Amino acid sequence: MEERLEREVNQLHASICQALADPKRILILYELHEGPKTVTELTDALRVPQPTVSRHLKMLREQRLVYGERDGVSIRYSLADARVIDALDTMRAVLIGGLAQQAELAEGLS
Repeated sequence: MEERLEREVNQLHASICQALADPKRILILYELHEGPKTVTELTDALRVPQPTVSRHLKMLREQRLVYGERDGVSIRYSLADARVIDALDTMRAVLIGGLAQQAELAEGLS
């Protein structure tokens, strides 16, 4: 049973990483970190066409990274778990550290 559970968790992990593999989806998550928003509000904030935002929200919903609540005729989207932002921030720190290291190496070669 333990091995099966580990395989399932690994598969879920990979699926979430796929959902995070698009820069627009990452931007949507950061926007939602500021507070719940409708598709129209996300479209305006990100300057991305509405069908694009809706398509990305669908994937984020399928991976349970966001959820929507009906608000009159609109749906207001929120982060399902704010810890996803912590994970994104950690990845950014790793990337920035790597870029700084590359810059130091390049400077050393000059």
